[in-house]
Amino acid sequence: MKARRPAILFVCLGNICRSPLAEAAFRAEAARAGLDAEADSAGTGDWHVGKPPDRRAQAVARRHGADISGYRARQVGAEDFARFTHVVALDPDNLAALERMRPDGGAALSLLLDHVPGRAGEAVADPYYEADAAFDVAWADVSAGARALVARLARR
Repeated sequence: MKARRPAILFVCLGNICRSPLAEAAFRAEAARAGLDAEADSAGTGDWHVGKPPDRRAQAVARRHGADISGYRARQVGAEDFARFTHVVALDPDNLAALERMRPDGGAALSLLLDHVPGRAGEAVADPYYEADAAFDVAWADVSAGARALVARLARR
């Protein structure tokens, strides 16, 4: 039986900062590695649904060659656990929310930084209420997580 194509959903709270950045970093890493994978992002909260990513997230992504201006926030739903092979949270609180939502037999759950050696259990810090430089830190973290996740999936 052929293995299912990897399909990764990145999840943070509002889907306007960290998870869109993680999606963009993963897409770039997968393309670089020649990995055929689907990627999307969502939030556990609903207050930004339909809105584009935060302008600071767009700016840091653009500086790294990714255009996320067309992304739109959405809320994670029960159907995502069947659609995606992996649902990857950006912090432990969102991971706990996803664990409560996940039906039996649903997608594999993890934290993004669990895939980076020595960073298991760590959160990608939420830059939303921070200075612009916090978005650079978030980009570095999601990029490290994306590289490690792509490497793991490519070994499958």
